[in-house]
Amino acid sequence: MRISAVLLVLVKLCVAQDYECGVVPMTQWAGQASLRTERLQNPVDLVIIQHSVYGACNTDEDCEKAVRGTRRYHIDEEGFTDIGPSFLVGGNAKVYEGAGWSLVGAHTRHYNNCSIGISFLGDFRKTLPATEALRATKDLIYCGISHNYLAHDYRLIGHEQVANTESPGTKLQKEIETWSNWVENI
Repeated sequence: MRISAVLLVLVKLCVAQDYECGVVPMTQWAGQASLRTERLQNPVDLVIIQHSVYGACNTDEDCEKAVRGTRRYHIDEEGFTDIGPSFLVGGNAKVYEGAGWSLVGAHTRHYNNCSIGISFLGDFRKTLPATEALRATKDLIYCGISHNYLAHDYRLIGHEQVANTESPGTKLQKEIETWSNWVENI
């Protein structure tokens, strides 16, 4: 009887970790855990905001389809081990686990092993993500700090600040420049 109670507690703890910070775990949207194995040392002190350009979505069904499509593209076309970003944010204001808090992703060359990459699904050169999606991202960052995945004095940048890209898009870049912890130079 005691062994079954201990096992039940362990199972509940594992499931609770999957849903930490309100993130939709990869096991739910992809049906399997990440194929990545390289561990990310926490707390991380850099958050990089990006956009996917494609895959804009507003419903749970469309967002999960977009995240699965991104994963397929990253693995099959780009030759990545798994989906690149740490997290992806849909227009439905849900955050989807990519590499997550604990695994090294493939989102920003030269910064993957020292940062969290958060990618908004869609093109944000001329428009902003939904207010709810922006709020979900800020909540994710706050939760990351409270669980010691992110340093309290983390720095926030747009992808274009460290790579030759238009990501996260002109409108989204201007928005994140108003956020706490945004820095011009890293």
